[in-house]
Amino acid sequence: MNIEILPFTIELNKVLIASSCLWSLAGYLALSKLRCFLIEQLERWFNFAERSLYLSQEEFEKTRLAREAQNTFYASLFSIMPFLIIGFGCNWLISISLGDGWSLSLAMVTCIGSGVFELGRMDSK
Repeated sequence: MNIEILPFTIELNKVLIASSCLWSLAGYLALSKLRCFLIEQLERWFNFAERSLYLSQEEFEKTRLAREAQNTFYASLFSIMPFLIIGFGCNWLISISLGDGWSLSLAMVTCIGSGVFELGRMDSK
């Protein structure tokens, strides 16, 4: 990367990013009912918002399947955002109380535990 382009330096805390993303993944895996609820509600909202863009019913019905599939994809993508916020919050609370090293370690352990929990939950269905 060319350093001379920006007149300032951007420093990223790699431990903060890694542990926050691990906390987010752990929450995403452990809170599956919340995840499914968010995806459903976002999908409903995207479909409703897109319906208001069409004037005629025939034009709306032509590409309905493709648009609904696209809205499902967008809903699953945007459902990650609340978990990222929760992950940054968990990371911040633990790094304030215990330190950065503990935050990363606990995030890894929690991620493994929630992955095992999700496998057990899926197996019981």
